[in-house]
Amino acid sequence: MPQTPHPALSVGRYSYDAVDKAFLKQRIAQFRDQVARRMSGELTEEEFKPLRLMNGLYLQLHAYMLRVAIPYGVVSSSQMRTLAHIAERYDRGYGHFTTRQNIQFNWIKLEDTPEILELLAETEMHAIQTSGNCIRNVTADQFAGAASDEVLDPRVYAEILRQWSTLHPEFTFLPRKFKIAISGSPRDRVAARFHDIGLKAHPGKDGRTVFEVYVGGGLGRTPVVGVKLCDDLPEEHLIAYLEAILRVYNAFGRRDNIYKARIKILVQALGAEKFLEHVNAEFAAMDKARYKLPESVVEDIRARFGAPVFLPPEDAAEKLAHQRKADQEFDAWVNTNTHQHKQPGYISVTVSCKPPGGIPGDVTAEQMNVLADLADQYSFGELRITHVQNVVLGHVRQDALYALWKTLQTYALATANAGFITDIIACPGLDYCSLANARSLPISQKISERFSSPELQREIGTLRLNISGCINACGHHHAGHIGILGVDKRGQEAFQITLGGASDQSEVSIGQILGSALSEDETVDAIARIIDTYLASRKAGEQFIETCRRLGNALFKDAVYASA
Repeated sequence: MPQTPHPALSVGRYSYDAVDKAFLKQRIAQFRDQVARRMSGELTEEEFKPLRLMNGLYLQLHAYMLRVAIPYGVVSSSQMRTLAHIAERYDRGYGHFTTRQNIQFNWIKLEDTPEILELLAETEMHAIQTSGNCIRNVTADQFAGAASDEVLDPRVYAEILRQWSTLHPEFTFLPRKFKIAISGSPRDRVAARFHDIGLKAHPGKDGRTVFEVYVGGGLGRTPVVGVKLCDDLPEEHLIAYLEAILRVYNAFGRRDNIYKARIKILVQALGAEKFLEHVNAEFAAMDKARYKLPESVVEDIRARFGAPVFLPPEDAAEKLAHQRKADQEFDAWVNTNTHQHKQPGYISVTVSCKPPGGIPGDVTAEQMNVLADLADQYSFGELRITHVQNVVLGHVRQDALYALWKTLQTYALATANAGFITDIIACPGLDYCSLANARSLPISQKISERFSSPELQREIGTLRLNISGCINACGHHHAGHIGILGVDKRGQEAFQITLGGASDQSEVSIGQILGSALSEDETVDAIARIIDTYLASRKAGEQFIETCRRLGNALFKDAVYASA
């Protein structure tokens, strides 16, 4: 059923004011001049590099890549159409959604970038702080503002953090890049403990919402689970406390060695207790009145998101139940790709960007336009990009779900695999990235095809499989129940397998290496043997990560390497 957006404001997406718009115009004019100077030869590539990185422009193996910021993953239908236009006009007809809820265009021409940035600004988008040693895009729960278990809307606080951190004079040139994630629910859907700062909201003792604050998490060549600094940070002190953490990092973080520069290394070097002492001392010395978040400011920002007008018919749930009973394929999709909504008669939908044999996170311009149309028709003109490289329609009437699903089927967007083995997270790998050791995308496609049977995926159950093309871990392989890491083995592409990682469990863990690296085809076969071992060894009702933790890695290692 069509949904009508709020008449005054965009729904679900923060609406820019005059200051935001003027700032973007000024920034684009500056970058247009910098691009012209680079193309004329007045600037060398080395001189131009920090300037382009500040505007989200990377130089990869074959072309420039532009990373567009999608704050906390929320994008409007008009913004999605702009992204589709950029993909069609300036790229090769598609974009790639990332694990920071952004989008990348991999085939951009340098001379086109100012024009692209102008198009983005027209729909209140930009590419600022998607690169560089600064605070990157703040990520949030993809079901923000809709989830039934939510205690606060994390988008509001992610927007506050965006405004605080953008071009912050103290934190523009940090020792290394810095990543923050915020969950508005006690259930972690943002991998909070694998971030430089992770925030989880929960009810406080007096009934008011407070934050758990984790610091020093991260992946890469030194994977670390973040430590809890604070269990009950009041909302009004959020900015002050985070600024205290950043000041300590800025003061003590290493700048002499890029591999030792992340905050996780500093926390380890000082020790969690000593680091906390420094943060508390900095926090105590701050003028709290200056940093306090007044309720009026929070409410003003909340109001700029707009509010859906929910108008479900009384029999929406009954209609959905009837349609599920009549169509088993639809019922299976609802089971895997929907999430309970706090509003009766509504539901949240995960649109899978990973059809069998597809490239994780890649979406064509046609699909982007379709998603924009569906957002207008079914979800108040609003979409969310997830950190697992899918798209969410947050507010769909239950009696409209079947019609939505039928349209998604037409455009290869209705795969019922959210949370299953083919819902793979993968970085672009050696097909694009000059840092990679191996190609992530072909092996992800082979695994997807190998396990494409819906019946087999349902039998396997919940399983997170992540692939990175190098130790920088852009595919978050350490956090996967099964992780795959591309390595160089005597000049050949090869892959290590890790088992036992988890980011969304009560027990967060880092995957451990199973054994020596294998070729691409050997790795696909090894994954199949791991799955066979799990299915033969699990207890009733046990998911893969539970079986893995109960049995340990030895049994799976024997299954993979016994015949080698």
